[in-house]
Amino acid sequence: MIIAHFNDVYNVEEAAREPVAGAARFVGALNSMQAQTKALLGTSSDDPVLVLFSGDAYNPSLMSQVTKGKQMPPVLNACGVSASCVGNHDFDFGVDNLMALNSECNFPWLMANVIDKSTSEPLGMAKRTCIIHHLGVKIGVVGLVEREWLATLATVDESAVDYLDFVEEGRRLATQLREEEGCAMVIALTHMRQPNDELLAASAPEFDLVLGGHDHHYHCAAVEPHGTLLCKSGTDFRDITRIEMKVPPGGARPSVAKHERVVIDSTQPVDEAVAEIVAAYSGVVGAKMDQIIGELATELDGRFTSIRTSETALGNFVCDLFRESSGADMALLNSGTLRSDVVHTPGPFLMRDLISILPMLDETVTIEITGTQLIEALENGVSQYPKLEGRFPQISGMKFKFHADREPGSRVERESVVVGDEAVQDDRVYTMCTKAYLAQGKDGYDVFGNCKVIRDTEVSPFLPTIIRNHFQTLSVVNGFSQVFSPVAKAASKFKGSVSKIRYAAPIGEHFAVSAHVEGRVVCVDASAPAPEES
Repeated sequence: MIIAHFNDVYNVEEAAREPVAGAARFVGALNSMQAQTKALLGTSSDDPVLVLFSGDAYNPSLMSQVTKGKQMPPVLNACGVSASCVGNHDFDFGVDNLMALNSECNFPWLMANVIDKSTSEPLGMAKRTCIIHHLGVKIGVVGLVEREWLATLATVDESAVDYLDFVEEGRRLATQLREEEGCAMVIALTHMRQPNDELLAASAPEFDLVLGGHDHHYHCAAVEPHGTLLCKSGTDFRDITRIEMKVPPGGARPSVAKHERVVIDSTQPVDEAVAEIVAAYSGVVGAKMDQIIGELATELDGRFTSIRTSETALGNFVCDLFRESSGADMALLNSGTLRSDVVHTPGPFLMRDLISILPMLDETVTIEITGTQLIEALENGVSQYPKLEGRFPQISGMKFKFHADREPGSRVERESVVVGDEAVQDDRVYTMCTKAYLAQGKDGYDVFGNCKVIRDTEVSPFLPTIIRNHFQTLSVVNGFSQVFSPVAKAASKFKGSVSKIRYAAPIGEHFAVSAHVEGRVVCVDASAPAPEES
């Protein structure tokens, strides 16, 4: 028996460099694998390869910011997927959106160990397990996820679900599938980090394979003490793991005969039907650039001359939503993140505006940082003022003053730095959400490279998604669209109460985004020269 596994796919378009990947070549490679296997086995089945997917498809990508993942069900169906585990980013646009997209798929989505308290069933109407009859073999599949990423889901209230230990629940369901349902093979399809997958493989001998997602690197190796094969199959349509299984008759346990990595480069054939799907959705993206996604009640200044030298309402708006979605004490973005270079005036806010502000899907993280390190970071942020350098900080959850007439590295007024409502303390450890790029010590933020990452890129929110969801929440409050998530449902209860809706101001009988400069970043040198082009 041949199994093909993949996980974490986002961009359906081809890349500019090898391996070019892309959904059309990925499906072309799977089609070739199916044809070769049919000839090898001499079977009449058109799909002798069992295709399994470990989740994360509906976001993040720039296309998904427009389509909310609508392009993915037809692509996954074209892959011939037989079962999938739900991934954390599949929830990015809400539970209702996930359920709607899942209903368009020709296969079940699995997640056994996150239970919706209101229904006593898996969240999002996922299935706990499924049974696949493939080439005369009865195969049981269990979907399992880790607890860690549940707390990061902006559209899911963690208190509304019960989490079951993935090892205990996995073993229980695997035993049920083998002993009560008569499955000859049982597979764990997971969306967890490698250490958790390794723990499952080592602790649950009831599984014959552990096929995981969530990580984006390629890894395929046996895990002791049982020798269970664990596979993590890369990301973004770049890799497929091909696994040959021996399934002996008479009830003996299956074993792995061989596994290999298939790289999706430009030598792989293109599936023309999928290429048409990709082209069609690329056209949808262009057509929807002028879609109204919200309304502004106040001006948001994104000009480089403003945002790279001072606090701005746009920076406050983005950073506040970023901090609140991450749960961190503070947020810091380099102003080079915000790219529109225009003033967004009151009135309709278009998808084109959002993409112009945040054109890149920058990965984000949450780090631990001391008060001393924070001051060092702020010194870097204002060190090039008044040049229009992208390192100038836009912030949330803190405020400070700086002196432009002092030497770089000693401009921040130490006594002015406040985190929350309290003066910064040198040795206190705070949490900060920021871009992964900055956390690597880039753009002069060397100090971040010495900070501990406590929430990495896989569980941290993407900025465009955060902003899009905020406009969606206001749309629900205004009655312009259906409730799509617990967050929006909660917000809809507050209609008429501006104080309970973040960044909302009444305009007649509806709400629009309202943001202002609040004195978070103050240059106290009144004689500072006008901003200069860098």
